[in-house]
Amino acid sequence: MAKNGGEQMLLRKLVLASASPRRLALLQQVGIEPDALRPASIDEMPGKGEMPRTLSLRLAREKAKAVSKQLKNHPQLSESYVLAADTVVAVGRRVVTKPEFLDEAAAALQLLSGRSHRVYTGLCLITPREMIRQRAVETRVRFKRLNREEMDSYLASREWRGKAGGYAIQGLAAAFVQKLVGSYTNVVGMPLTEVINLLRGEGYPVYFNWLQRAEMELE
Repeated sequence: MAKNGGEQMLLRKLVLASASPRRLALLQQVGIEPDALRPASIDEMPGKGEMPRTLSLRLAREKAKAVSKQLKNHPQLSESYVLAADTVVAVGRRVVTKPEFLDEAAAALQLLSGRSHRVYTGLCLITPREMIRQRAVETRVRFKRLNREEMDSYLASREWRGKAGGYAIQGLAAAFVQKLVGSYTNVVGMPLTEVINLLRGEGYPVYFNWLQRAEMELE
């Protein structure tokens, strides 16, 4: 028997093109539970003269396309929504890449200390019909001037590993933030308002789990 449109919509699956526990936790916070996590391995180095916002969008698109291609031969996930995000931290036009070594993390902290920077997250959603939808979200963040003890202690914590800009605002680095203008969840790595709007606009049932919770409370 053919399924009606509403049933088909609820059967749609969502694949998050990331292994980030922070992004997963943010989605779960608003009742969105991806059916699978599929991180994409791509070259994240910016191109020559590439602007930070453009870079975030390009990398998100490349991640989403890579995962969508992987799923073509996966019978359970071949018609899923694929959601990807990439976060870029920049001072002016200068991209502060994810530090791999201690000296790179120290240089990133010194650059951000006492000044404002911008955090861009590019979002890309590929629908089951292979439509590509993108958004870019920008947040301005200002760090206080960091003294040597603060820098050395943060570097010793190793919280900076794998983080855009070399810091995690949801962790110890929250103590450095003097001012934030825009989306906080964008700085963590997944701007929730924009993600929900993107999914809703393409027919994904973002509020299904909300309704389930309400029904459970009434039982």
